[in-house]
Amino acid sequence: MDHWVINASPLICLAKAGYADLLLKLPDEAVIPQAVVDEIQAGHAGDPARQVLARSEFSIASVSALPEILAWDLGKGETAVLSYALAHPGCTTIIDDRAARKCALSFSIPFKGTLAVVILAKKRGFIGSAAKVMSALQAAGLRLEDDVIRAALQQSADEDWEQ
Repeated sequence: MDHWVINASPLICLAKAGYADLLLKLPDEAVIPQAVVDEIQAGHAGDPARQVLARSEFSIASVSALPEILAWDLGKGETAVLSYALAHPGCTTIIDDRAARKCALSFSIPFKGTLAVVILAKKRGFIGSAAKVMSALQAAGLRLEDDVIRAALQQSADEDWEQ
């Protein structure tokens, strides 16, 4: 079973780009910790991520921050996502934050970033063009270098990246 626990940044960027539904379509189960929900709800009322949360089928989980994760001094959302995953072996975290990824690596917690979600969606046929989605994500504010995008697109056998 593919069980994802999702941080704010991937949800916010995918929602702004119009592709938040991928976070529900790709895994068997998608969980968002309450700390992440609170972070998103603190945004303005018209925020696309808030709207997605209001009408979606994400499971919302109360998460107790684990001391070993708290020691990394990450944000509340990242701490909740990684604490949940550490307490639920087999979960994949969906995180973009570099420090959170280092923490995940140190605890052998599987993770994917927003870019990997897009590549997986392309491979499974949920989107026609990973390059188009990545352009939309960049327009929505996700900071990705063109060479990173190019390398990812080669893995997905998608069209060339032209920016």
